[in-house]
Amino acid sequence: MSIATRAASIPLALFKLARPKQWAKNLLVFAALIFAGRTTDFNAVLDALIAFVAMCLVSSATYVANDIADADRDRNHPKKKLRPIAAGTINRTIATAYCGLLLVGGMLLGYVAGAWCVAILTTYLLIQFLYNVRLKHIAIADVFMIAAGFIIRAALGAEAIDAPMSGWMFIVTGVLALTLGFAKRRHEFILQGDDRASSREALGDYSKSTLDALVLMFAGMSCMSYVLYTMESSTGKAHPGLLLSSPMVLYGVARYIQLVFKDDEGGEPADILFRDPHILIAVILFVIVSILSITTMTVPMLEGG
Repeated sequence: MSIATRAASIPLALFKLARPKQWAKNLLVFAALIFAGRTTDFNAVLDALIAFVAMCLVSSATYVANDIADADRDRNHPKKKLRPIAAGTINRTIATAYCGLLLVGGMLLGYVAGAWCVAILTTYLLIQFLYNVRLKHIAIADVFMIAAGFIIRAALGAEAIDAPMSGWMFIVTGVLALTLGFAKRRHEFILQGDDRASSREALGDYSKSTLDALVLMFAGMSCMSYVLYTMESSTGKAHPGLLLSSPMVLYGVARYIQLVFKDDEGGEPADILFRDPHILIAVILFVIVSILSITTMTVPMLEGG
């Protein structure tokens, strides 16, 4: 490859290094905006967008840092070996500078969203540091730390628009994240066979039956907690029509479980979201029904309940 060709490939490699597909996880930042009924509030929408971009930049910085630290181990992984640093497309010096640029940009945007948003982003960075340094090597703890990152995303969105984050949102977000996290570990466990511990140490302490049980347990909790949220939370009681968003959640989770156990999917939830039309449609309908039920839609039958 010529120097000119190699130089031209660097921007694309840097874009891939930021893992833009993973930004789908950061859509949780908008959860508070939807469930607080602020989707028609221009200032709130703008604040949420700023927080979303800040989270994208900061989370991308952690992905880059993780790839720098795990480059040698990633070369033993059937898919991760194609990542820019592991593949040698981007060297560690450029990657380190890029990581710093993403981090500074994200924290500056966080400051624009509010001082407490910076504190939340800092907490996210601390969680990622603990995860990458030690906890990703400990079975069960590794996935719980991933779930904490999802909760942080929801908390950031709530803080950005100055809305309280209820215990219900904490529980619903947490158990859904645990479902996705254990499904991802199950996918890796199967994909890597007997060499699984060479790329992720924690996989050596799991068993397939344990991961199957954990995925099903937290999937059930995800469905139940959301249905209860729509009926028993202050938001659900104020907007009974929110119950109509439950079928989309149940269908989406059921479809995800089908893909996990039938096709051994689950490696990257963001990939499944954009690739599977069933889940994508369920998510879109969920967002539409949730917004309508909280802003304009009334359901007399449920209102009377």
